[in-house]
Amino acid sequence: MSMRDTTSLADPETRSEAVIENRTFDEIKVGDSISLSHTLTAKDIELFAAVSGNVNPVHVDPAFAHDDMFHQIIAHGMWTGALISTLLGTELPGPGTIYRSQTLNFRHPVVVGDTVVATVTAREKHPPGGIVLDCRVVDQAGNVVMDGVADVIAPEKKIRRPRVALPEVRMEEPGIRHRELIAKTGGHDLLSTAVVNPVDHVSLTGAIDAARAKLIVPILVGPREAINAAAQTGGVAISDYEIVDVPDAEAAAAKAVDLVLDGKAETIMKGALHTDVLMHAVVAGDHNLRTERRLSHVYVMDVPTYPRALLITDAAINIYPDLEDKRDIVQNAIDLAHALGIEKPKIAILSAVETVTPKIKSTIDAAALCKMADRGEITGGTLDGPLAFDNAVSAEAAKTKHIVSPVAGQADILIVPDLEAGNMLAKQLEYLADATGAGIVVGARVPIILTSRSDSVLTRMASCAVAVLLAHYQRGRAKTAP
Repeated sequence: MSMRDTTSLADPETRSEAVIENRTFDEIKVGDSISLSHTLTAKDIELFAAVSGNVNPVHVDPAFAHDDMFHQIIAHGMWTGALISTLLGTELPGPGTIYRSQTLNFRHPVVVGDTVVATVTAREKHPPGGIVLDCRVVDQAGNVVMDGVADVIAPEKKIRRPRVALPEVRMEEPGIRHRELIAKTGGHDLLSTAVVNPVDHVSLTGAIDAARAKLIVPILVGPREAINAAAQTGGVAISDYEIVDVPDAEAAAAKAVDLVLDGKAETIMKGALHTDVLMHAVVAGDHNLRTERRLSHVYVMDVPTYPRALLITDAAINIYPDLEDKRDIVQNAIDLAHALGIEKPKIAILSAVETVTPKIKSTIDAAALCKMADRGEITGGTLDGPLAFDNAVSAEAAKTKHIVSPVAGQADILIVPDLEAGNMLAKQLEYLADATGAGIVVGARVPIILTSRSDSVLTRMASCAVAVLLAHYQRGRAKTAP
């Protein structure tokens, strides 16, 4: 008997040298046997469910693990059967084997953490190529968890070649961080929200969905007839919500500002109008929502391949910000991070290189921002820069370049040089890394929810959740201010 631990196949060095070789019918003797050992993990079950489509809650729902009856049948027989198939197809007889029939009996449960040994043993040979093999899987306690018989046709020709290196598989759950943000709003008061010009199905539905999720209380500001038509087209019931009738998008934006200044709305949500129309009303004249800080846009990105929420700023408001603008952009992002529960955010000031050079203005700005933080002009976070994108998000990349930094490889906030860079970075993550970005404008008297027509329902909900968390954070700071 020979034994092979499948965990060794994950080692790149071992894998590169491994070969796959069969045993022909003539080479196999009755009694020949091969085994492999494997420890069942939660990831194994998730991967098996993803590939097979078997989402039986007995196997994939943790709630069933607490039910004694279901615990006894969580054996995941198909998984143990797959171990037998692996041995037959890769070891004994190996490549070229043709299944004829198989009978397996599942006798004992296998649960996460169990280590099993699967074994196949040649029992009979039936020329010209038939082989009958006994199949057996035993757990670490010696329990026979599965046994049975496989009838195969063994290969006639010898096959020996390098073992195919399997790709690394990562199990990610898109949207998990946005759902966590939404969950954090539980217990907070609903925000009265002026929804500006919700005259199409997408913007109106987004607002109503957020209301049903108990995130906001929408005030629908726009042409009444157009809002009602959008509701009728989309089959959305809006009779429970206030409509403020104004003639067009410009008037809706101005009215939304009035509602905030009058204390009737605590936030603004963009509907079917251009961002510049909305923002013009927010900052225009003396009747505006400005504060002492410059307004800036922040994407709260949910990137499945990154271990935490990632804030990117500014990708929608400030086109070519100067150093003073960037100071406000950084501080706005830090305050938002605090509102989201990130107590000491790590801020990477991005550029194309990691060294300060007069030929690249963003490196000079990065160095200046870090010095401003050292002198207390920016507070509440840890800054470092200039950092290239790879060094900001990858500890391995930073180590390779010998960058010693409390931020490198673990950034919570990315400060981009300008709007073009931020917009392209966010969209690259969205379309190439399955990321989603909840959008919000900060630095005004109230949060301003910026959504896109292409946003999913979850992303729109997350944008509202960010606004709720920020509004309550600002409210708390106002109460404690001297």
